[in-house]
Amino acid sequence: MAPAPALKLTLFDLDGTLLSGDSDALWCEFLLREGVLAAEGFAERQRDIEQRYRAGNVTAQEFCDFYVATLAGRSADEWAPLRTRFIEEMVVPCIPAAAVALVEQHRVRGELLVLTTATCRFLSEPTARHLRLEDLIATEAEQIGCIFTGRTSGTLNMREGKVARLRQWLADRGLPASLLDEATAYSDSINDLPLLEAVREPVAVDPDERLAQVAAERGWAVLRMAR
Repeated sequence: MAPAPALKLTLFDLDGTLLSGDSDALWCEFLLREGVLAAEGFAERQRDIEQRYRAGNVTAQEFCDFYVATLAGRSADEWAPLRTRFIEEMVVPCIPAAAVALVEQHRVRGELLVLTTATCRFLSEPTARHLRLEDLIATEAEQIGCIFTGRTSGTLNMREGKVARLRQWLADRGLPASLLDEATAYSDSINDLPLLEAVREPVAVDPDERLAQVAAERGWAVLRMAR
């Protein structure tokens, strides 16, 4: 009997990779439009966070805290109607057919597919379901008595944290750590450099300027996605 084919792990970043945009930024745009967030002062702070994120010089804690704080004071059930509209109106239209096709290309090969994102689980879970990605690793938003506190919980799924969380995810499922070493990973951002360096097949998807430079220097594959 022929041996079973080796399991292949493929990792997808979400924002700027499978999504033409950023979930957190779109969420804030949606909340501002709905009058849930006060525009005065917030928009300026958000622009500062986004600029420093693209430059790679905002701390992971500061970045994640800023966006998770938008959930503070309500439960998941209380947020649910707004989240449903957010996904339908803001997120799904920003998922290009090429991204869906890329996921399906790896799915038909029988690979283990994981969506790994710095965006909090509450906001990224519906997107994962839309993409038919059952396995999601995301930043966790703290809840006390079912109410979001506006703080994060545990290891942030960003930069080096993505690698740490993936290794723990594999261990929790009794899967060999070597799956990460042999994996393929797709990302657009220099913030995912630790993840891309951890895998055998890094793919820069419409990379930002700094990641494009690294990809060129190291001979990494670059994917330009039709959006």
